[in-house]
Amino acid sequence: MHAPGAPAAENHASVPGNEAVHSPTPPPARGDEATQRPGAPAAENHASVPGNEAVHSPTPPPARDGEPVRGPVRPTGLLDVLGVASVVLDTEGRIVLWSPQAEELFGYSAQEALGRSAARLMIHEQHFDLVVKLFADVLETGESWAGAFPIRHKDGSTRLVEFRNQRLLDDRGDVYALGLAADQSTVRRLERDVALSTRMVAQSPTGLAVLDTDLRFVSVNPALERINGIPAEEHLGRTVPEVLPDLDTDALESAVRRVLESGAALVDQALVGRTPADPDEEHAWSVSLYRLEDALGTVLGAVCMVVDVTEQHRAQVEAEAARRRLAVIADASARIGTTLDLDRTASELADVAVPELADIAAVDLLEAVVEGRRSILGPTEPAVIRALAVKAEHPSEALEAADPPGQIARYASDRLVTECVRTGSPVMLAEVGPADLPRIARSPEAAEQLARAGVHSYLAVPLIARGEVLGSLDLKRMTNPLPFGDDDLLLARELAARAAVQIDNARWYQNARNTALTLQRSLLPSHPPRTGGLEVASRYQPAGATAEVGGDWFDVIPLDGGKTALVVGDVMGSGVSAAATMGRLRTATNTLASLDLDPARLLEHLDRTTEGLDHSIATCVYAVHDPGLRQCRIANAGHLPPVRLRDGHAPELLELPTGAPLGVGGVAFSTTTVTLEPGDRLVFYTDGLVETRRHPLDERLDALLHLLDGPDRPLEEVCDLLLRTLHQPDNSDDVALLIARVVRPG
Repeated sequence: MHAPGAPAAENHASVPGNEAVHSPTPPPARGDEATQRPGAPAAENHASVPGNEAVHSPTPPPARDGEPVRGPVRPTGLLDVLGVASVVLDTEGRIVLWSPQAEELFGYSAQEALGRSAARLMIHEQHFDLVVKLFADVLETGESWAGAFPIRHKDGSTRLVEFRNQRLLDDRGDVYALGLAADQSTVRRLERDVALSTRMVAQSPTGLAVLDTDLRFVSVNPALERINGIPAEEHLGRTVPEVLPDLDTDALESAVRRVLESGAALVDQALVGRTPADPDEEHAWSVSLYRLEDALGTVLGAVCMVVDVTEQHRAQVEAEAARRRLAVIADASARIGTTLDLDRTASELADVAVPELADIAAVDLLEAVVEGRRSILGPTEPAVIRALAVKAEHPSEALEAADPPGQIARYASDRLVTECVRTGSPVMLAEVGPADLPRIARSPEAAEQLARAGVHSYLAVPLIARGEVLGSLDLKRMTNPLPFGDDDLLLARELAARAAVQIDNARWYQNARNTALTLQRSLLPSHPPRTGGLEVASRYQPAGATAEVGGDWFDVIPLDGGKTALVVGDVMGSGVSAAATMGRLRTATNTLASLDLDPARLLEHLDRTTEGLDHSIATCVYAVHDPGLRQCRIANAGHLPPVRLRDGHAPELLELPTGAPLGVGGVAFSTTTVTLEPGDRLVFYTDGLVETRRHPLDERLDALLHLLDGPDRPLEEVCDLLLRTLHQPDNSDDVALLIARVVRPG
C-alpha cells in the first residue's frame, strides 16, 4: 500500500499554512506512460477528469420532447472559476493522470509530470515526512483528507493550494490516490463571496426572490416572507399569482418575461395591493427585476427585489391631492372677491365649489351678520339664515329644495347647518341615510326632495372671518359617487376661509352703520399668522377721540417660496369712505402680491388704483421678506420708515427713499434691499403712533428708538409697550402696528 518516497498526508491544522513535503524523483516515464500507466484508470479525454469539464465540454444538442439530454452536459461555470485540477497517483506516489487544470495550477505539462514523483516535483523537502504520512493514511484507511499545502510551482514560486485527497479502487482492486486541487486564494474569495451573498440576502430589509424561467419561486429571503406574510416554503415551486392571488400581477409577470428575454433590468416598477401580511390595508411596493445568468451566460431566471414604499406612495397621493387643492385655491383666489358686492362674492364662491367639490353648493349668511351685528347662538336657539347664492351642476330636485337667494329661513337647533354656524366647526356626513335628511333640509317637503334627488353625502363648512362666524358653505353630492372625505373637508375649509374674508370685506363695505372698531377688526387680521420665516405680532388701535372709521391698515401675506409680504398703510381722512378705500387697497395689495411683483412695481399699480378711488391719498410701506436670501426688499410711498433691530446694534430707522403718497400719480418708486439675519426685527407703524401736536416728529421718533433699544422681549409685549407709552389717549388718529421677527431655520 505504501512505497518509500510516496507522498503522505496529515491533518491540515498541524502545520498551519505550511503543510507539504517532497519525495524522491521517480524514473522517467516511457512512451505512452506519459498519459497512462498499466493498471491505472484510463482517461479518453480531459472531460473525464474531475474539474476539467467546465472548459472542454461542448454544448450538448437540444433534447427532443420526452427524451433525456444525450452527450456531455454543459457546465455551469463554477468549476471554471475555481480551476479545479485533478491528479491521480499510484501507490508509489507517481503521477499517472494529470489534467489541463493541473498544468495551469502547477506549471508542468502532462509530459513533464506523468510518471514522476508528485512529492519530488511539487513539495518542498522540509515537508517530506508529513506528506508521506498523510499519503499513507489515505491509502491505508480509505479516509479522505482535505487541507492546504504550500506547493512549489514550476517557475520556482510557492503557492498555497487547497487539496481534497481520497483513495480510488479500480476493477482489479488496485489502489490509487485522487487529488483535487485549487488555488487557495480563489477558493477563499469564492467562500467570502458566497458567505457575503448569503448573509446579505438573509439580513437584507429588501425583499428578495429568485424566479426560474417558468416564473416560479426558487428562493425567498426572510424580508419577502414578512412582506407577503407567507412562509418561504409555501412560495417555492409556485408562481406569483398562485402565492398572491389578491394582487394584480399580470403586469409584473409580463415585466419579468421582458427582462428574461432582453436582459435589460427593470427598476422601480410600481405595484399596489394587499397581501396576507396586512390584508386590511393597501400597500405599495417598488419592484426591480434583473436577469440572472451563470458565468457562461446561461439564463437561470430573474432576481426580484421588493421594497415597501407605502409611506412614500401615500405621501405622493397626498401631494397630488394637495396639488389639486392648490389649483382650486389658486382659481378661487382669482375668481372670488373681484368686487365688494356681497351677493356677487357669494356667487363666486358657489361657482368655484361646483363641480370641483359638490354637485350643489349654497352660500348662506346669518341674518344678524348681514345686518352688521354679531351673532352668538345658544344651544337651543334656531339659526336665522339668509341665502346669498345657490349653484348646481345639473337641474334637480335638490336645487328646488334649496333656499332661493335673498330668502330668509329659520333652521331649528337640531339642523346640521345650525350646528355648523353655532360651533364654528365643519359638519360632515360621508354617508347620508334616510334619518339624516330631515336634519339637512329646512322642511319635511325639502327632505323628500333631497331623497328623490339621491343626495348621499353632505358637508357644511363655516365661513369664518377674523374670528367671527358669518355663515356656512353647504355642499351636497348626488351624481358624484364618492363620499366626502378628509381631503374634501380640507379643501372646503380653505375655500371657505379665503372666501369668508372677501365676503366680510363686502358686507362691511355695504353696511355703513358699523362702528369703527367692528369695521377695522373685520378688515384687518386679528392675529397675523406665523408665516414663512417670520414671527409676526400686530395691533390696531382706533382713534381715542372719535368714533369714526379710520383708514390705517396692515397685512401679512404668505407668498410662494416661503416669502412673506408685510404691508402697513394709512388712508388719509376718516369715516366710511376712508375705510372703504383702505379695504380696496388691501384687496388690491393681496391680489398684486400673489403676482410676486417687485415692491416698487407693486406700489406703481396701487398708485394707479388709488387715483381712481375718489381722489384718495394714502401712504404705504410694502416689504417682501425672502428667508432663503436673508433679505427684505422694501418700497415706500410717503410713509414713515420702518425700524430695524439687530443684536449688537442700536435700533435704526431704515434709510429709504420716501416716495410720494399713493394717489398723487406720475411719481416713480424705488426698491431698497436690506439684510435680515435670524433674530432681526422690523417694526412698521403708522403716524398715529408717533405724531402729536405738541412734540416735533424727530423727538417722537427718538422716543420710539429708545423704547426699542432694550433687551429682546416677546413681540406681543413690544406691541403693548409701544402703544401704552407712545399713543396718546386723546389722539384723533388711529394706529396700525406690525412687528416681524426673522425665525431661525428649523
